[in-house]
Amino acid sequence: MEIVTVHIETPFEKNLVNGNPLIYKDAITTNLDLEEGQIIDVVTKKNKFIGRGYYAIQNKGIGWILTREKNKSIDRTFFEEQLKKAIDKRVTYFKDTETTAFRIFNGEGDGIGGFSVDLYQNYLLIQWYSIGIYKYKSLIVESLLHLLDVEGIYEKKRFDDNGTYMEDDDFVAGKKGDFPITILENGVKYSVNLNEGAMTGIFLDQKDVRKTIRDKYARGKNVLNTFSYTGAFSVAAAVGGSVSTTSVDLANRSKQKTADNFLLNGIDVSKQKIIVEDVFHYFKYAVKKQLSFDMVILDPPSFARSKKHTFRAAKDYTNLLREAIAITNQNGIIVASTNCATFDMKKFRSFIEAAFNHQKERYQIVEQFGLPNDFANIKEVKESNYLKVVFIKKLK
Repeated sequence: MEIVTVHIETPFEKNLVNGNPLIYKDAITTNLDLEEGQIIDVVTKKNKFIGRGYYAIQNKGIGWILTREKNKSIDRTFFEEQLKKAIDKRVTYFKDTETTAFRIFNGEGDGIGGFSVDLYQNYLLIQWYSIGIYKYKSLIVESLLHLLDVEGIYEKKRFDDNGTYMEDDDFVAGKKGDFPITILENGVKYSVNLNEGAMTGIFLDQKDVRKTIRDKYARGKNVLNTFSYTGAFSVAAAVGGSVSTTSVDLANRSKQKTADNFLLNGIDVSKQKIIVEDVFHYFKYAVKKQLSFDMVILDPPSFARSKKHTFRAAKDYTNLLREAIAITNQNGIIVASTNCATFDMKKFRSFIEAAFNHQKERYQIVEQFGLPNDFANIKEVKESNYLKVVFIKKLK
C-alpha cells in the first residue's frame, strides 16, 4: 500500500511530538480524500517526521500513530511483534489459575490504537473500534493464532456511526464455542457468552473492585447492587459473606443471568433478591418502604434511557449519588463507579462532594480505583484511562 504523507496543523504538533499517538479530528485540515486504513506518515508543517500510522475515523479521533521509526513497515510482522510484547507483559495473568479471563491487548496502551483483545477461558474476543483497523483483521487474527493456543476467536464490531455495536454473527476463526462458558475471576465463577449481542456477561475492567468488595467490605453486610446487569458485584459480595444482596436492573435478561451466576458459585438464590425495575423507581420505593443498606453499589452506564428517565453520567451522577446516600446506613459504604471518559477523577470527586453537601451528610473516601494492570493505558491519551471507582464511607 502506498504511504501518504499528512501534514499536521501547528496547534496539534506538540501533542503528537510529545508522545500522544492519537490524531485528533481537526489535526488534519487538508482534504486528501484518505481511505480508512490508509498508512500515513505524519509530519509537521516544516516536514519534520513525527510518526507512521493509519487513518481511521472513530469516536476518539481520525487516526493513530503506530511507530516513531521512519522506515518501519506496518505488516504482519509489526502486528505480531506488538501483540507478543503485550502477551509477554501479562505472563502473571496467564499463570494465575484463579483468573481465566483478562485483557491481553488494550489498544494504544499496548502500541496499536483502535482495537482490544480479551481472553475468556480458551477463547479470544477482539473488539474493533474503526473500519480503518478492521482492514488489518486478517493480519491480527493470523498473529493471534500463531502466538496463542486457543479454541476460537470472536469479535465485536463497534464502528457504526454512533460507535455502538453492530449486530452480527461474531464468530471469526477456530472452533465455535458452546456458550455460555464459565470463566474464573479471582476464584469466583461467572457465565459468559461471546456470541450474544454487544456484551459478554461481565466487565473485565472491574476485577479489582469485585475482589475488594468480596475480601474487605461484604462480610455481614446488606448489599444493594444497582444497574446490576448479570449481578457480578452481587455474586462477589455473596461469596464474601454478605447477609443479603439485592440486584436491580431494568433489563429482563438480568434476572436469569444473575441467578445463573449465583448458582455457579453454590449460592442459594432464594436468599437473594433480583429485581427487574428502573433503578430510579426502586430508589423511591426504598425510601417509601424505609429500606436501607450497608453497601450500595452504583455502576451506571455513561448514558441510559428508560421510559421516564434519561441518565447522562456527566450531568446526572450527583443526583444519583444523592438518591443512594438517602438509603445508605450510617457508616455504610457507597461504591461509586463510572466509565464515562469525558471527565476525570477530580471532577468525579466533586460530584461526590456536591451530593453529600446537598444531603447534609459527612463522608470519607476510603479507597479509589482506576483500570486494572491488564488494561494498559498511556497518560498522553486521557480518554483511555476512563474507569473511576470510589469507595465512600457515610459518616455518623
